[in-house]
Amino acid sequence: MTKHQIEVITSVERRRRWSREQKERLVAATLEPGASVSEIAHSAGIHVSQLFRWRKELCQISAPSVPRLVPVEVVEALPAPAIPAEPPPVCRARKKASIVTIELGGGRRLRVESDIDTDALGRILDVLERR
Repeated sequence: MTKHQIEVITSVERRRRWSREQKERLVAATLEPGASVSEIAHSAGIHVSQLFRWRKELCQISAPSVPRLVPVEVVEALPAPAIPAEPPPVCRARKKASIVTIELGGGRRLRVESDIDTDALGRILDVLERR
């Protein structure tokens, strides 16, 4: 036999009042890795949509009113690449280009077409590695 906790509301007012701390505690629980919003809502006795509404209200981040400035470092121009003596190979047209996804770490991904110029890709990866 399984026991379930039941809340009986005996007053005229049928709505429960949730303090900001209670809402924050429930919203914080939904942000934990592997958390199930529906399970948290069910255990609190509220509808999932209510929990999503609280999460939207409590997690709003106001955008800055002025654009953010990004530091820039000016460096000397790189030397021009040497022109190869032989002509570049003729590329055959593909029927369907495929996409290659490169996992960079830190949740960053780079998606490129499989027929990208490998030298250009190398330069892009060098720039991203410095960040």
